[in-house]
Amino acid sequence: MDLHIALGPIDWLIIAIYFIFILGIGLYLKRFADTGEGFFLGGRSNSAWVAGLAFLSANLGALELLGWTGGTVKYGMYAAHFYWIGAIPAMIFLGLYMMPFYYNSRIHSVPGYLKLRFDERTRILNAISFAIMTVLMSGINLYAMALVLRTFLGWNWDACMWASAMTVACYVTMGGLLSAIFTEIVQFFLIWFGLFLVAILGFVEIGGPTEVMARMPETMTHLWANSGSASANAMEVTFSGIILGLGFVLSFGYWTTDFLVVQRAFSSKDLRSARLTPILASFFKMALPIIVIGAGLVAYALVHDPASGFALLRGADGGPDYNSALPLLIQRYYPTGLVGLGVTALLAGFMAGQAGNVTAFNTVWTYDIYRAVFNKDASDEHLVWVGRVTTVVGILLSVATAYITMQFETIMDYVQAIFSWVNAPLFATMLLGMFWRRCTSAGAFWGLLAGMVVSFLLFLLPRLGLLDPSLFTFADSPSDMTRNLWQAVWAWVTTFGLTVAISLVTTGKSDAELTGLVKGLTPADTTSEKTGLLGSPGFWAIISLAVLIALNIYFW
Repeated sequence: MDLHIALGPIDWLIIAIYFIFILGIGLYLKRFADTGEGFFLGGRSNSAWVAGLAFLSANLGALELLGWTGGTVKYGMYAAHFYWIGAIPAMIFLGLYMMPFYYNSRIHSVPGYLKLRFDERTRILNAISFAIMTVLMSGINLYAMALVLRTFLGWNWDACMWASAMTVACYVTMGGLLSAIFTEIVQFFLIWFGLFLVAILGFVEIGGPTEVMARMPETMTHLWANSGSASANAMEVTFSGIILGLGFVLSFGYWTTDFLVVQRAFSSKDLRSARLTPILASFFKMALPIIVIGAGLVAYALVHDPASGFALLRGADGGPDYNSALPLLIQRYYPTGLVGLGVTALLAGFMAGQAGNVTAFNTVWTYDIYRAVFNKDASDEHLVWVGRVTTVVGILLSVATAYITMQFETIMDYVQAIFSWVNAPLFATMLLGMFWRRCTSAGAFWGLLAGMVVSFLLFLLPRLGLLDPSLFTFADSPSDMTRNLWQAVWAWVTTFGLTVAISLVTTGKSDAELTGLVKGLTPADTTSEKTGLLGSPGFWAIISLAVLIALNIYFW
């Protein structure tokens, strides 16, 4: 089943203005991106609000919009875990405890920290794995953008993908991270203005949120009440998988070590702003389910109402394409003119995620692979040139990986698998490196490598019929999401345990070498003391946690 929607002149005008505006930002900011500091780190001049909105917007791509709207149709309220327990604690931990180590070391990237804390081989191992991950994630955003263009405009699939890819390549190549950050802020507000009404109009049609929830099975209407047994909820995961796999390993692994989002905090003007960046972003993150989860609940109610005439598109395997839910809702509720705004909002979200992946990829490749391995004496000007070339190469690789994304029923199943391969073991390495002086370079390298291998094998072997997934998930018939959560847990446990064991029998660095990189050897943040209570990262962290607890109790 395909859906092609004829857009009116005003719809086309809105879309055209958006693309021209985004390219204009890239062209204007090119003058400020001729140095490594400007191109890769946005000049380190942004306020906490600017960096915070960019921090969240870099994550607000296909993963959030298509992925979790479709994920809600499949899993119900359980999808909200990925916004609340699966994000907020980790964002607060990053701001309060890990950002001082990152920011004070004046690094360009997360792998750069691994070099200073451990050694070059650990840095390169993480840089290569992260580069591969960002290309795969970038492919997800390209796929999602092309899906929207195909759904609304009826364009050829390949034409949709190349049009999307080249637009992102142009403005990121010109303006680097600074261009990405400013366009991400524009995209953040476009997403809210363009998509907020989808869920609202859906609730109005059906009769309100209470009526929507009443149309859903009990297994899909709670966050925790049905988590005692895997068979009692649509995601088929217990509270232990949610807390350990998602709330701890995957969440902390992504929000505290993924350079895609952490890079935005690096652009802050001082340490206090850098620490506030993820904490301020956490409030907006908690509000996003209004758009995404709300729209998904509406789509579920409509799909299961024969009289609604609403049906999801079919995927490559003939089953429902959950990722088509949000575009179809826009088509259902928005009139001419508003459709153009809705399409623009979707494209803005995907381009924000795409730009985030591309800027992270070009920085890691340029500083942590190219300069470290191939040209240690490269000039600043040469590195900026390499970064621009890498942007184009990254886009081309993303086009190739977009076709992989088409094979998955929901984007989120694919995304969580990728995170479990890279971010889950890396979080164990970073945690030990920042909070345990005794952690050694040998322990970090071999522990990280082993964790990545274990995670990938737990993903691959069951699909080849060589391993029963119930052996490591503690469930008789685990879903793909359950497998992803538990393979992340085992990756973290492997890395943590092996790193500790090897560190105890090998020699680490001296305290002098670890100054500014490990807790107890890093200067305290004195900038927050001068701003009073309302300027303190700790104060806003407490408020954020209180709101998180209230949301979980309300939707228990």
